[in-house]
Amino acid sequence: MFSKTCEYAIRAVMFITRETKDGRRVGVKEIAEGIDSPVYFIAKILQELSKRGIVQSLKGPTGGFFMDGNSLNHTVADVVMAIDGDKLFHGCILGLSECSEKQPCPLHAEFKKIRKELRELLTQTKLGELQDKFDVATFYLSRR
Repeated sequence: MFSKTCEYAIRAVMFITRETKDGRRVGVKEIAEGIDSPVYFIAKILQELSKRGIVQSLKGPTGGFFMDGNSLNHTVADVVMAIDGDKLFHGCILGLSECSEKQPCPLHAEFKKIRKELRELLTQTKLGELQDKFDVATFYLSRR
């Protein structure tokens, strides 16, 4: 459902959220290792997320990526929109350009319900809420 880039973005944001709760900052190499991503690829993704204010970054020897109060108010949907746009929330599950209420694909009605539920889940889940969940459980963010 998500592009590979978006999957990495969501995992990176979750990793940063978990690892910087105590105020520390994490570098690109640590993030890439933590989510099993190529460094150059995640660096480009983080640059976009930082530009949109979803994650924060500081340069220099004590720099790195972190979450602040504004970042934690963003939702998972904000991450998806920053990377993949709104295609997930409006597009056809089969990728057809003409799929609509007037010209539905064979899965249109069923996917419309799923898409609505997914949108609600992603727009209602704030990154700060994920940080709270990390307090009570250990989550798996790498493919290893």
